[in-house]
Amino acid sequence: MEIRPIAHIRTGFPTKFGVPRQSGLVSGLEAVIVMEPEYRVGEAFRGLEAFSHLWLLWEFSEAEREAWSPTVRPPRLGGNRRMGVFATRSPFRPNALGLSSVALERIEWESPQGPLLHVRGADLMDGTPVFDIKPYLPFTDSHPDAAAGFAGCCAGYGLEVTVPAELEQRIPEPHRSVVRELLAQDPRPSYHQDAERVYGFVYEGMEIRFRVEGDRAVVVAVDKNENK
Repeated sequence: MEIRPIAHIRTGFPTKFGVPRQSGLVSGLEAVIVMEPEYRVGEAFRGLEAFSHLWLLWEFSEAEREAWSPTVRPPRLGGNRRMGVFATRSPFRPNALGLSSVALERIEWESPQGPLLHVRGADLMDGTPVFDIKPYLPFTDSHPDAAAGFAGCCAGYGLEVTVPAELEQRIPEPHRSVVRELLAQDPRPSYHQDAERVYGFVYEGMEIRFRVEGDRAVVVAVDKNENK
């Protein structure tokens, strides 16, 4: 079976670094799903507004490899332990497909690009191809007692975030809480523990530079970035 994108998503991340590792971790992240011309048909979305959440099936478009590996190194395990690829959500899979649940904020029915889906909590970079959209059903899709395997060790993990007042003023007010949430998720590779190393990611036209001191992320610079 050959599949092709039905849409692309628009987010504030022009690159992979800084994107949350899973959907829903940063609930305030806004994104817009733009359908391809063939699928800009209002009837295809009839009834969708009654659902609060959606499943997105998408492509790890920046993770292409010629060959697949049966094991990968999950970043939350420090990058040193190997797990079976099917026991992880690694982008380096036989088929580079991702699955995310997002909150549906609203449908913009009238736009030059057809119906637009405004969502929150996506873990996708800008321009990611979307192959399918399905409603999330809480009575079948939610399993509160499910075992999280080795990933359970990271539940609740987060950094304290410090943003000096003069730097926070450079971040537009609507984005300040999201930037803090992104930093709290610790975007670094887990095996990096250098307190002097400065990292940076681009979000909504800003390059946020930070370092991590113990359990605290400290913002050291906020500059404009023309990539977004």
